[in-house]
Amino acid sequence: MRLFHTSDWHLGQSLHGQERDFEHASFLRWLLRQLAQRQPDVLLVAGDIFDTVNPPVRAQERLYNFIVSAHEQQPQLTIVMIAGNHDSGSRIELPGPLMRRLRTHALGRVMWLEDGRLDSERLLLPLPDASGEVQAWCLALPFLRPAEVTGATLGEDYLQGIARVHEMLIAAANARRSPGQALIAISHAHMAGGSVSMESERSLVIGSAEALPASLFDASISYVALGHLHKPQKVNGESRIRYSGSPIPLSFSEIEYPHQILEIECAGEQLVSVEPILIPRAVDLLRIGPAPLPQVREQLQQLPDVDLLADVLGYPWLEVRVVLDEPQPDLRQHIETALQGKAVRLVRIAAEYAGRVNADNEDVGALIELDQLSPHELFSRAWLDSYGSEVDEQTLDDFAQLLQEVQLEGETP
Repeated sequence: MRLFHTSDWHLGQSLHGQERDFEHASFLRWLLRQLAQRQPDVLLVAGDIFDTVNPPVRAQERLYNFIVSAHEQQPQLTIVMIAGNHDSGSRIELPGPLMRRLRTHALGRVMWLEDGRLDSERLLLPLPDASGEVQAWCLALPFLRPAEVTGATLGEDYLQGIARVHEMLIAAANARRSPGQALIAISHAHMAGGSVSMESERSLVIGSAEALPASLFDASISYVALGHLHKPQKVNGESRIRYSGSPIPLSFSEIEYPHQILEIECAGEQLVSVEPILIPRAVDLLRIGPAPLPQVREQLQQLPDVDLLADVLGYPWLEVRVVLDEPQPDLRQHIETALQGKAVRLVRIAAEYAGRVNADNEDVGALIELDQLSPHELFSRAWLDSYGSEVDEQTLDDFAQLLQEVQLEGETP
């Protein structure tokens, strides 16, 4: 059996206010070609399908047009999608009856039966090959929100609740499968030891909760297709537990990431190979600096000139970082003048001041913008400013729970 592992499409994402539909459309066309050429049996999308719980209409159209096109060109293809922390679980599941007619399964939430058992039936999906014979079972684990795994009947500890879900689902899968059938898990989670992209990944930490241990997936699982971290990577060096990464760079911190999908080969229960397929970049991200303004202007003037025959939508996104000795009110004018006639699209100018240190001899020159700070960091800074002391762990836990409740309020389609 052959599977494609993808994640973190973030359809509808904008980069400092600039929409990226062209890049997402380019990726989906490329993915359709890969499906046609390599004919996998299964396509896995491990969460963060959309960038927000209420995605733009165009982003939703992109997803559903892709599903229809994939089914038309490869009717035997099975697609499994799960909700990530950026997604609304209910929105992902809403068109489920229609999508199942296209051999597409969308799982956004876990549910519990009246007797306290996990409703594992809806999370276990058969994976047939081109002949229709079931070769594997998929264990679908959407992002587990605290309200879904804690409470009076389930226990109050978030990590214990997550562990309970994994134990119950794996036990149900082992009871269901026949000899020779592989177990393939798909999950959206932050696993311990994973490398994080700080500028574009929303924290999954709930209060003081740690990242999840890889031991949640025991040896009976042939492969674990993870989503959330945007950098392709193995977890603790294990070839069977991997992040595929995002298909496009979602921030300037991801410029050097080798964006890819993963092609998985299984023979019975045995994982045979995991091979990356590199995704061509439709639009480059360029970063100039940090450097003094004269050097920055010189580098900007060396950028390629506008090509009247080229598609403007393919011009690179540009971030400029300038080191200043003192505030310069006309900084943007200097930058924009140097960029006249250049084939780039400026999306961000960041300034920092050289030689500024605090009493501990630490550099404090960098100007931190609000979009560079997580809600937890903003709350901690506001607490320190207001009360003159670091926020305590219990207050952070309470803030995290409130933040989750606010985010969930926006999930109803």
